[in-house]
Amino acid sequence: MADDFRILVVDDEAVITRSCQRILQAEGYNVETASSGKDAVLKMEQAGYNLVLTDLKMPEMDGITLIKWMKNNRPDAGVVIITGYPSQETIKDALDVGIIDYVPKPFTPAVLLDVTGRAVEWVKGKTGVEEKPKEEFPPSMISELDRVIEQYKTKPGSSIPVLQRAQEIVGYLPPQIMKRVARGLNLSPAEVHSIVSFYSFFTMKPRGDHNIRICLGTACYVKRVEESINKLKAELKIDVGDVT
Repeated sequence: MADDFRILVVDDEAVITRSCQRILQAEGYNVETASSGKDAVLKMEQAGYNLVLTDLKMPEMDGITLIKWMKNNRPDAGVVIITGYPSQETIKDALDVGIIDYVPKPFTPAVLLDVTGRAVEWVKGKTGVEEKPKEEFPPSMISELDRVIEQYKTKPGSSIPVLQRAQEIVGYLPPQIMKRVARGLNLSPAEVHSIVSFYSFFTMKPRGDHNIRICLGTACYVKRVEESINKLKAELKIDVGDVT
């Protein structure tokens, strides 16, 4: 992980900031913390950060107010929200001010790392730091997807059914497919991305023939599940979330 890519975690709960810092630093991220929105503003006025993970419910300055300040003063920084209140209204408010994604509380290390990794790629892609090769799909596949979008685009609440059909057609939901759905349904790419991130039955990575699910909660770590994960990673030569 590049040392010059800096992450700021903002939350009034010390256990959250400590957990995020420990998990992300273990993967090589350069992470600092702030205990409030005002503290975050002070830190951002003194130093630059590429990505900010912030809680929404904080005293004095809430997360939405902080994000609005960032859009005016630090527009190049990406934003991920950490929230224990992932209602559709909350997510809509956050989308309106331009977040990349969100992490629901309580979260596992795997969820935090997955969302952060995708947010880092998003920020790097936006700033031109890293360019990924564009995936190509057969014309017949795209035609079928466009047919589904055309069928649903005038129906209210069509985003989830269209994304479900898109995943059936393509097998997963990569950025190009999500953008095509967003354009066809007159939605923002960020809104489609958040829907896909919110529901566990959607995937942005190709699925293998077999899925291995392992509990990553605190109780499982106490029972030394990490040893099993490491053995699987070594034997299959894959990491959590990868496909072989």
